[in-house]
Amino acid sequence: MATFLTMGEIGKSLILLGAVLVVIGLVLLGLQRFSFPGKLPGDIFIKRENFTFYLPLGLSIILSIIISLIVYIIGKFR
Repeated sequence: MATFLTMGEIGKSLILLGAVLVVIGLVLLGLQRFSFPGKLPGDIFIKRENFTFYLPLGLSIILSIIISLIVYIIGKFR
C-alpha cells in the first residue's frame, strides 16, 4: 500500500532541511575563521605551478563519524 505525504508534511520537511543547511553554513563560516579544514592529519595537499589539488581525507573521516552518530541517535528515538 502506497503512502503519500501531505502538503503540510512536505512543508515541514523543507523547513527542517533549510534550517539544517543554514546551521551547516554557519558552522562552515565559523570554521573558516580558524583555517579549518586543511591542517588535519591525512589531508592531501599538492601544489604545483599551475595546479592545486586538495583531498580532505581526515575531514571526510571525521564528518562521516559525526553524521553516522547523528543518524544512529535519531534512529534510536524514532
